Amino acid sequence: MSGQILCGGTSNEKSATPEIQQLADSMKPKIEEAAEKKFDVFVVKSFKTQIVSGTNYFIKIHVGGDDYVHAKIFKDLPCRGGTEVTGVKANKLHNDELDYF
Repeated sequence: MSGQILCGGTSNEKSATPEIQQLADSMKPKIEEAAEKKFDVFVVKSFKTQIVSGTNYFIKIHVGGDDYVHAKIFKDLPCRGGTEVTGVKANKLHNDELDYF
């Protein structure tokens, strides 16, 4: 059962995908609002997922220079729809661990 994601646990950190970049881009105004900054650079570098009653995405985003933000986005089950930013950690660095928050 290697590689299986357990309900409630987070996955291993994975490299960015076009789908995760699109998800982050769609939530960029909310992430900027939470971080109290506007970002000219907004490139997803990696992410983790957590299966709950929907999916939590923990996303590491390069926002220019040495700066990164970690964003937590909740995407509800398709039958209910809805996506929201549920947490943002600003002032992160490239080598900062992408942890649960």
